[in-house]
Amino acid sequence: MKKSFLIACAICLSFGLGFAFNSLVSEKTEGKAGKVTGIGGVFFKCKDPKALKQWYSDHLGMKVDQYGTNFEWFTAPDSTKKGTTQWGPFKETTKYFLPSTKEFMINYRIDDMNAMAKRLKEEGVTITDTVETFDYGKFLHIMDLEGNKIELWEPIDKKL
Repeated sequence: MKKSFLIACAICLSFGLGFAFNSLVSEKTEGKAGKVTGIGGVFFKCKDPKALKQWYSDHLGMKVDQYGTNFEWFTAPDSTKKGTTQWGPFKETTKYFLPSTKEFMINYRIDDMNAMAKRLKEEGVTITDTVETFDYGKFLHIMDLEGNKIELWEPIDKKL
């Protein structure tokens, strides 16, 4: 019962933060091509990802796989459109977060990778790689002004 309550609280908090974040970002980027639409994932370094994923599974009821877990949700503007937010621990020695030396990386869902990449380049933002395309979306990595690596993701979400 306690575990179910904690999971329900975590899900409600995620939805609430997602809607608040989306509202805040929408006001600042209104009319601009390529904008953040939500949080696509939270990634962090740890000593033993396998053991930590098992702990979260055992104690918080998260269904984990080799990457972590995906939280599924439906978008507010189109309740038939499904989205996901990824949670994933990485080995503390991972080089995936480089050139950042930080212990975490946030993935932001965006609506138009081409427009976003073009605008960020024009604005002088540090882009660490080129756009990569997979069957689940496009990715690009940038650095913020404090040296945090940010992963941008234009997802290919599934319809119901």
